Amino acid sequence: MRAAAAPAPATAPANAPATAPTAIVIGSGFGGLAAAIRLSCKGYRVQVLEKLEAPGGRASVHRQDGFTFDAGPTIITAPQLLEELWTLCGRDMADDIRLKPMEPFYRLRFDDGSWFDYSGDEETMRREIARFNPADLAGYERFVKDADQACRIGFEELGGMPFNSISDLVAAIPSLIRMRAWQTLYSLVASHISDPRLRIVFSFHPLLIGGNPFSVTRVYSLINTLERRWGVHWAMGGTGALINGLVKLLAERGVAVRCNAPVTRIDIHQGKATGVTLANGEMLAADLVISNGDAAWTYRHLIDARHRRHWTDRRIETRKYSMSLFVWYFGTDRRWEEVPHHMIMLGPRYKGLLDDMFRRQHLADDFSLYLHRPSASDPSVAPDGCDAFYVLAPVPHLGSGTDWEAKAESYRQAIQAHLEATVLPGLGQHVVSSRMMTPQDFEDRLWSYRGAAFGMEPVLVQSAWFRPHNRSEDIGNLYLVGAGTHPGAGVPGVLMSAKAMAAGVPDAG
Repeated sequence: MRAAAAPAPATAPANAPATAPTAIVIGSGFGGLAAAIRLSCKGYRVQVLEKLEAPGGRASVHRQDGFTFDAGPTIITAPQLLEELWTLCGRDMADDIRLKPMEPFYRLRFDDGSWFDYSGDEETMRREIARFNPADLAGYERFVKDADQACRIGFEELGGMPFNSISDLVAAIPSLIRMRAWQTLYSLVASHISDPRLRIVFSFHPLLIGGNPFSVTRVYSLINTLERRWGVHWAMGGTGALINGLVKLLAERGVAVRCNAPVTRIDIHQGKATGVTLANGEMLAADLVISNGDAAWTYRHLIDARHRRHWTDRRIETRKYSMSLFVWYFGTDRRWEEVPHHMIMLGPRYKGLLDDMFRRQHLADDFSLYLHRPSASDPSVAPDGCDAFYVLAPVPHLGSGTDWEAKAESYRQAIQAHLEATVLPGLGQHVVSSRMMTPQDFEDRLWSYRGAAFGMEPVLVQSAWFRPHNRSEDIGNLYLVGAGTHPGAGVPGVLMSAKAMAAGVPDAG
C-alpha cells in the first residue's frame, strides 16, 4: 500500500456552493444511490464510492455473449418510492424508465407439477384459490384485511421512521401491539387458510428478502398488500436500467459515482466519522459518511473495534443472519414460451428445508428454486430467438461450512437436471452462456458478512430499533442505508432506509 494521500473533499454537485458540507456514500446499490440523491437535494456536496467496476452493488449487471443478466433484484414493487427520487430532482421517471406490469405476478409450481398463478386481479386470485380449496376463500378475505392493516401500520406509518432512539421504539409499541407483531407470518396464514399448498402461496414472500416465514413477524404480510395495491413490475432493459437512471440523475446534479474504489476504513476522530480511506491508501475527507455496504461488514471490517461500544465483535458474531443464495445465470439458443417471467419452483419439503437452511445451517440435497426468465417480457436481454434465465436456490450462509469452490459445479448440475426433468426439457444441449454466483461470492465480491445475502435475519428482535440504526449508535456523522439496516431488505426496504436516513440529517443550508 502506498503512502496515504492528503485528505480531499468529496465532489461538489453543480447546484451546491463550494462551502456546502460534504458527504461520502460507500456503495452504489439502490440504497446508496437513493441516499446520494436525497443528500444532494438537501444541499450536500456528495461523492459515491463503489468497490465494483460498475454501479449497482447487489443490483449490478452481468453482460456476456449477447445476454444481459441482472445479478440481484428482479422484482419492482411500490414504484412510487423510485418515482419520488426523480420528483426530488425535478424530473419524471417515465422519461427515463419504462416499468412493465407483470400478470400474473408469479407462478408457484409445486413438486407434484400443479401450480398457482399469483395475480393482481382479485377475480383471478379467487378462481385460483377455489381450484385448490373453495373453503379457503373466506379465510383469504380475512388474511387480506390483516395484510392491509400491516401495510398501513408497518409500511406507511413505521417504514420510514428512523428508529434511532429508544423513544422511537416506545412510540411504535402501540402500533406493534395492534398488529400482534409477535405472531409469525406462517402462523397468521395458517390461522386463516387450511390448504397446505395455499399456506405456502401466502407465506413464501419473506424468502424474497431473506426471511423465514416460520420466524418473521406477521408484519411481513404487508408485502401481499404492496403487490395488490401497486403491482409487480419489470424495468425494461433490466434492473440495471434503474441503476443507470439513478446514476444519470446524480450526474445531472454533478455528483460523481467513482467505481473501482473500495473503502477499507472509515476514518474516525474524537468519536465522529471524518472521511474514508481507500484500498490504495487514498484518503477522502467528509462531514458525513453514509455506508450502503453490508451493516455487519461495515462495523466489523471498516471501523476499528476501539470505536465500537455497541456493535462489538461479539455482538456482530452472535447475531442471526439471513440465508445466502446460489445463482446460476444462463442463456439458451432457443426459447421456452410456456415458461413465465417469474416462477417459484417448490421442492418436496417446505418447513423442513427452511429448518435446514436457517436453523441447522445444513446444505440439503433437495431445493426450492426461483426461475427468472426476463426474455419472456423483454427481448432486449437476449439475442434474437434466445432466452435469458437465472435460477436461484436459497442456501445457508457460510456458517454451514460448505466449500463452494468444490461444491458449486455439482450443485449447478443438480439444478440443471431438475430443470430438465420439469420445465426446461433438453436444457443442457441449448445452454450457450453460463456463470454462477455462490455464498462465497457474496462475501468476497460484495463484502457481505458470512456471505448472507440480506444481512441480519429479519426476526422481530432484529428489526426496527433492534436492527443496526440508520444513524450509527457508535459513531457520530456515520449513517447506514441498505438491506442490513432499518427497515430491511428488498428494493422498497432499501429505498425507505435512505428516506429514513435523510430524515435524520439536517439540511446543508
